[in-house]
Amino acid sequence: MSDTPGVLFVCVKNGGKSQMAAGLMRRAAGDSVEVHSAGTKPSGTVNALSAEALLEVGVDLSGEQPKPIDPELLSRMDYVITLGNEAHVEPVDGPTFENWNTDEPSERGIDGIERMRLVRDDIASRVEELASRLRGTNG
Repeated sequence: MSDTPGVLFVCVKNGGKSQMAAGLMRRAAGDSVEVHSAGTKPSGTVNALSAEALLEVGVDLSGEQPKPIDPELLSRMDYVITLGNEAHVEPVDGPTFENWNTDEPSERGIDGIERMRLVRDDIASRVEELASRLRGTNG
């Protein structure tokens, strides 16, 4: 285990929520946290509205691609965070597993960029809390 805590964010497609969480964690923690994202059933591309909503707060996802979970990476992370109820990761020894049941504005009839901004803000507040916890364990 290195001195740098590691976090893996997982959603189903790795095109939206987990990419958002990873980008927001990189912004919040910089190089003090090793950050990865993956999907249980990765899609082909990052969700354009997710990327647009993140650009509004200075997080650039260009160059990111959805990817599957790497078992070796999974086992060496400190935290594995699943976003939403659909993504399921078989627990392994080592990491602490958490599920973030994120806001789903579409259930309230909110779609498009407005939906993504609400999802982004919900994830951002959770990321800030986790980053603060990690700073507490990291000096």
